[in-house]
Amino acid sequence: MNEPFWETTPLTDMTAEQWESLCDGCGKCCLEKFEDEDTGRIIYSRVACALLDLDSCRCSDYSNRARSMHDCVTLTPETLEKPSWLPETCAYRRLTEGRPLPIWHPLLTGDPQSVFEAGQGVRGRVISPETGANPLMNLIDWVE
Repeated sequence: MNEPFWETTPLTDMTAEQWESLCDGCGKCCLEKFEDEDTGRIIYSRVACALLDLDSCRCSDYSNRARSMHDCVTLTPETLEKPSWLPETCAYRRLTEGRPLPIWHPLLTGDPQSVFEAGQGVRGRVISPETGANPLMNLIDWVE
């Protein structure tokens, strides 16, 4: 029986299609976040990136995101050397840390909606930066 590619192929050897399919579309990485200077812990806010489509939880300008948003980090094996800035549920972080995909991941369920059915997506839980809300006044504890 063939093992799934994410269990047999190192991140550095994945095709572009395999790499992109690891993203579950939760949108958590697209939230404004801060690092606690004392602990190094990442603290998320409910203020989303201006490019995040709040309904689909996908980037509205994915191919140009790094040019449009100065603080957008393009995921590569190099940027994953220290993945603690990504949510605990993120497939890229989990695989980098030698952990399996979460059971609700679309690669396991075959359904992109499984992310939202498991309560793991940001849809309906975050706000646009256009609201003018201060991210520091909108910190959340449901993303780790």
